[in-house]
Amino acid sequence: MAEEPLTYFHLIDPAQRGPIAPTAPTCLYLEVTNECNLTCVTCPLTFGRVEPPALLTLERVRYLVSQFPSATRMVLHGIGEPLLNKELPQIIRYLKSAGKYVLFNSNATLLNARWQRALLDSQLDEYRVSLDATTPESYTRVRGKPMFPLILTNLKNFMALKNELGASKPQVSLWLTGLKATLAELPDFLRLAHSLGIEEVYLQRLVYWQDENRDKLATPEQSLFQNLQEEEEAIIEACEELAKQLGLRFQASGATTPRKSIQQEADTRPWARCMRPWTVMYITANGSVFPCCIAPFSAENLQSITLGNAFRDPLGTIWNDERYQQFRRALLSDEPHECCRGCGAQWSL
Repeated sequence: MAEEPLTYFHLIDPAQRGPIAPTAPTCLYLEVTNECNLTCVTCPLTFGRVEPPALLTLERVRYLVSQFPSATRMVLHGIGEPLLNKELPQIIRYLKSAGKYVLFNSNATLLNARWQRALLDSQLDEYRVSLDATTPESYTRVRGKPMFPLILTNLKNFMALKNELGASKPQVSLWLTGLKATLAELPDFLRLAHSLGIEEVYLQRLVYWQDENRDKLATPEQSLFQNLQEEEEAIIEACEELAKQLGLRFQASGATTPRKSIQQEADTRPWARCMRPWTVMYITANGSVFPCCIAPFSAENLQSITLGNAFRDPLGTIWNDERYQQFRRALLSDEPHECCRGCGAQWSL
């Protein structure tokens, strides 16, 4: 049975990092769709399409995965809502039959009875719900549409069906983006998860980008990273204790605790710890290859971080071709690509 590779992005000796990756990636991000039914203020898709609309088919997933058989972790999200891809259950079942660990983030708006049964039958390992709020008002402000009550109903029914069937999978978690505007909701967010029977909560770092049309929530001023005030720090500290009382796993979207992830001291070269260009490959629904899942959110020019096209060239060729080598070489220098300069290396969506 596939087990969660918790430190998949650290499965390489830092001393081995050079322009050429010594091994194949251990994790593939496969963007099963780049379309979405929400208009989140923290997503670049809301303010302009990133790539042409596309869905990743089962046939193409087979083609991609066959080229890196040693990759053990499959993340089926990118910029888009995975449940919009009707082939998703077949894709998951195929990956599970190949012994992969499979997960994705979802907004759960489409998690009706048919999808609930399909996900439980597929043997999906993790279902991560990006909720970002505890009230209908704050949800609509952040996610763009008034669907909070529907999501709670979907999750209640899903957890009830999971318990009725005695299913151990998928592991369900709730995700809250760390915004100054919504941090006060964090204690209630933990209580909400507990009331739903969900045992894991993630505090996710805000990724912001330069766009004159962006909403005021997706800005550096709203970020908690290295920018905690005393009251905000107290909220997170209290929530770590509350999580223990409720029996919840309260984590950051990376390899540290929420407080450590956000308090991480400023580093003159924060990108230097990153292992992703040696362990991860992100492939969009159109076949574009990016170095990680954060790049599309933080780069102003997507072409500058596009390292190849998976439907035009073999993945093994792309993995160590000149563009990938140049990207890795820059990451190891004092002048990395723009999308890497502010990255804390612990983002892991």
